[in-house]
Amino acid sequence: MKPYFIKTPGLIKFIFNKWVWSFSKKEKNIYLTFDDGPTPEITDWTLNELSKYNAKATFFCIGKNIENHPEIFKKIIKKKHSVGNHTFNHLNGWKVDASSYFDNFKNTATAIQQFSGFESKLFRPPYGKLNLAQSKKIRKKGYKIIMWDVLSADFDETISDKKCLENVIKNTKKGSIIVFHDSIKASKKLKYILPQILEFYSAKGYCFKSIQ
Repeated sequence: MKPYFIKTPGLIKFIFNKWVWSFSKKEKNIYLTFDDGPTPEITDWTLNELSKYNAKATFFCIGKNIENHPEIFKKIIKKKHSVGNHTFNHLNGWKVDASSYFDNFKNTATAIQQFSGFESKLFRPPYGKLNLAQSKKIRKKGYKIIMWDVLSADFDETISDKKCLENVIKNTKKGSIIVFHDSIKASKKLKYILPQILEFYSAKGYCFKSIQ
């Protein structure tokens, strides 16, 4: 058994109901999200693919990568996608105390504001791991904690490209938030699945929206 869920169980959503797991099921909208960038080797490609379908997405960025690649980060903004905080060093919230985690989070918030000119109020914890004390401190600052209900598992090198695509197609519904990664590790799978997902859901009349 894999140490993660492809489709987030309803019980988890119920227990952690102050976090955002999905959106309205009434309209044919889906929400593509990309974690761990900006990454020169794959983020530019991702932006180009999205543009082909006029698709908007949300990029949860690592602060260190924003500082190392500000030109790519600014391109995400210029193309009218949303950006969010993904900590400065991809921290696992279960392994650090609330104060250290919050300081790391604030460093990324500073980087986002410095290179975008605005303050994003979106946050996603790396690995989806966040304790309640950390969550409380971040939410008190007015942030939405954005989780997901479909995990593509594009980071998992033990599964096939085809299985990765199947993870998304079989589990995505109206209002789904889907996780991909614009990282070097995930780039091979992302290049296989993203064009097909954009084509498949566009043909079915879905809109790809960013998270606000």
